[in-house]
Order: sequence, then structure tokens, then C-alpha cells
Amino acid sequence: MKYRNLCGEKVSVLGFGAMRLPTKGKETKNIDTEQSEAMLDFALKHGVNYIDTAYPYHGGESENFVGEYLKKKNLRKDIFLATKLPMWKVKEKGDADKIFQEQLQKLKTDYFDFYLLHALGKKSWEKVKNFDILQFCEEQIKAGKIKHFGFSFHDKNPIFKKIIDEYDKWEFCQIQYNYMDVEKQAGRKGLDYAAAKGLGIIVMEPLRGGQLCKEPPKEIKELWNKFSKKRSYPDAALQWVWNHENVQLVLSGMSTLEQVKENIITAEKSEVDSLSQNELDIFNKIRKVYKSRRPIGCTSCKYCEPCPEDIAISRILGFYENYKIYDDLERNQKFYNNFIKPENKADNCVECGKCEEKCPQGINIMKWLEKAHNKLYKKSLEK
Repeated sequence: MKYRNLCGEKVSVLGFGAMRLPTKGKETKNIDTEQSEAMLDFALKHGVNYIDTAYPYHGGESENFVGEYLKKKNLRKDIFLATKLPMWKVKEKGDADKIFQEQLQKLKTDYFDFYLLHALGKKSWEKVKNFDILQFCEEQIKAGKIKHFGFSFHDKNPIFKKIIDEYDKWEFCQIQYNYMDVEKQAGRKGLDYAAAKGLGIIVMEPLRGGQLCKEPPKEIKELWNKFSKKRSYPDAALQWVWNHENVQLVLSGMSTLEQVKENIITAEKSEVDSLSQNELDIFNKIRKVYKSRRPIGCTSCKYCEPCPEDIAISRILGFYENYKIYDDLERNQKFYNNFIKPENKADNCVECGKCEEKCPQGINIMKWLEKAHNKLYKKSLEK
């Protein structure tokens, strides 16, 4: 395993994201503990020393699972543990402390190595200031309950700079970054800005929710064949991120043991400036082709869920996007009609707009749900 320096700590370049753990059935809360423990066992045995979770992951059960795992294996002192304060849950000043204490209890720990304000954006940053959240976190730092303090981000670049500029005690930030998202959200400009300000940088969504792992359409395959080194799609995408000098840690939300094994092999090959200019140019061309085919840009982060009407938002948008990218209408019609129950289909949308308020990608979800249903629904295919 390779390691880089993050806030003075020697962290593995690959971090284990506990957001997409395997489950029993479709219920996200029902984590398959046996499979998930096997994945963590393998990852930690092979040098991964950073586990990232958050209050809402797996319907609130991710923190419980990670806490139980670390206690059972007696590994708390052997890893760096990160979790996040969900600002959308903070309605008044006392809420931050209540949530923080709950997280300590769920994760069965006395402190967090890395603590983040979760998914900051324009509105939540104002709430942070109005409710004195920064002061609260500084008190936890003084008490030894937070070792390193930072934030994760889902908004536009000017807001990212504003958040950095208005508080001079940030130690690190966590941003969405991959070869498709060089201009989206914080983007490359934000990455460079944060690094120039001395912040450590953690990258999330390096594979865009798994989208950069899939078999690409013909015109993109032709571009892949121009690489001098033959790489798998996820390997190439991860190496592109690790190629950046100012990236200390890359998080991967792995769902199978095979994915863990593959990512560890990839991490062991990671280097700064390992890609040639010709390879970087190919990535730029691939990005342009994908952008011409991808209408939505959903990463399946599920922040929009649960929907008040119980619509399977992320799955539906995923089926529609896959149809557009891979020219495979029949397959995705089958998925939509066979695997989405009538009560969970897009035509149940009442346009309350709550999903769009929570979407970190700023997607017009209601519009795309209507388009998806109109294109994918076929009554004859319903079970």
C-alpha cells in the first residue's frame, strides 16, 4: 500500500468509504455484515488505514456497523476514523451536540480522527455561521474529541472559495473529483485553491458512483485503445486522480470483496505524475465524448432519498442515464418495469421539490423523472 501525508498523518492513498456496503435485499439499512466485515478485513490487512462513514449512510446504519466492527476486532487505534455532521439535521444550536454525542456512541469511540461538516454549500454555510457550529467544533478539538477538522463540499466553485476564505482553521476538505468532473463543483480550480491555502485534500466519487467502471460505447472504446498501457476502466480512473500531487487520499465506496481487491492492486501502483501528457490528452477526449452523451449527471449518492412519495429516484435516473449512454433502451426498460414497483415509479411524483433541495449535483430531478417514465415505462413488461 502507498501512503501520503494528510494533516501530518500517514494515511493510505485508498480510503474505505462505508457508503455502498453490500446489503441483504434492497433495503439500504440491512447491511450484510458478513460480507462487509470480510471486505474490511481484507482492506485493513492490505494496508488501508482510513475508514470514512457519515450519519445518513445506509439509512443511519453505517456508523453502527463500523462501530461494531472496530469494537469486535479491537482495531479502533489502528485506523483513522472519519465521520460527518449532517448540517441539514441541525435546526437549532443544541442539535450539533446531540448528533455529535450520538455519533460517538454509535461508532463506540471517544474521538474522531477526522471530522467533517457534511456536504457544505451556500445555505448550509450560512447555517454553520448562524448556529456557531465552528465554535462548537473548536470546543470538541480542545476536548480531544476531534483530531482534524474539515468539510465535504457539494456546490459551485465560488462558494467553495468563500467557505475556505471565511474560516482560517480548516485542515482539510473533501471534494468530488474525477476525470469527468474537472469543472463541476469545486473542480480542478478548487483543488488547486485549497492546496495553495494549505488544506489537505480528500477526493470522493473518483469513479462517479461506479459510472466510470462500466463498458463504454464504441467511440469511447476506440479512445481507450490508444493508451500505451492497457488498464481496466476503474484502474485508469483512479490512477488519473492519484496522478495529482495535491491529492492525499482517494475514497472508494466499495460494494464487493472483488472491488476491494482490485482497488488495492490499483492503489499499490499509484504515483504522482505517472501519466504521460498523451494519456492525459486521451482522458480529455474521453470526457468530451461522454459529456455529449450524458444528459443528467446523477452519481447515485442518494442524498435525494428517501422520497416522501417513496419514489426510487436514484435507480430510475440511473436506468435512464444508462439507456442514453449505452444506447440500450430495451435492457433498461426491463429493469425499470421489472425491478421498480408501481408505487415506486416516477409517475407518482407530486413535484414537492424536496429531492432537488437536497441534490448535491443541482439536478432538475422532477423533469428527469417525468422523461424517464415516459421513455422507460412499458406496461407489458410489468410483473
